[in-house]
Amino acid sequence: MERFMIVGLGNPGKKYAYTRHNIGFMCVDALAARYEIAVDNVKFQAKFGEGTIVDHRVVLVKPQTYMNASGVAVRGLASFYKIPPEQILLIYDDLDTPVGTLRIRAGGGAGGQKGVRSTIEHLGTENFPRVRFGIGRPPGKMDAAAYVLQEFIKDEVPLVRETIDRVIKGVEIWLAEGIEMAMNRQNGTAEQAAAAQPKPEKIVEKDPEE
Repeated sequence: MERFMIVGLGNPGKKYAYTRHNIGFMCVDALAARYEIAVDNVKFQAKFGEGTIVDHRVVLVKPQTYMNASGVAVRGLASFYKIPPEQILLIYDDLDTPVGTLRIRAGGGAGGQKGVRSTIEHLGTENFPRVRFGIGRPPGKMDAAAYVLQEFIKDEVPLVRETIDRVIKGVEIWLAEGIEMAMNRQNGTAEQAAAAQPKPEKIVEKDPEE
C-alpha cells in the first residue's frame, strides 16, 4: 500500500518545543493526537510513526537533526519507505507571512528556510508539496535568528491554535483531493479560507402535486 509522508520541521529538545521555529513539530503533534498515531519510532535521525489519515497510509515525521540538516532524516525515511517527493509534505515556519496565514504550494525554492534548503539538497528536487505557516516578522530591529527561537506571545496563541487546525484540514484535503484543492481552500487567512470553502448545494423542495 502506498504511503504519504508528512514532515514537520523543527529543533529537538525541550527548550525549543514551543518556539516559532518549531511550528512544524507542533502541527505533526496535532495530527498525531487527532488520528491517534504514536510518533515514537526512532530511526534515520528522526522520530516517526505510521498511521491512517482519510484512508491513506501516512508516516508522520519529526527530524531530530536540528533544522539545518532536516533533509538527512527526510531522505533516509523517503528511501526506506520508497516514497516519491510528490508524496512528501513539509510543514514549516515562514517569516515572510503574518501569523494566522498559510501558504500551501506544490513546490518551489527554499525562500531562505534552511530546513527546506537541506531537504531540497537531499531529495535532489524542489518538487515536493509544502505548508508555510506564518510566524510574522521580528519587531523593530530584532535579529531574525533570535526571533524564531522565541515562543509565540500570549495574544497570538488562540490564532496559532486555529491555524494549526487549518493545517490539519489542509493535510486531509491534500490526501483526499490533491495539493491544488488544498491550496484553493486553505491558503491565506482564516477569513479567506472560509470564503473559499465549497458552498452547500441548495435543496429544492418539489411540489407534492408534481
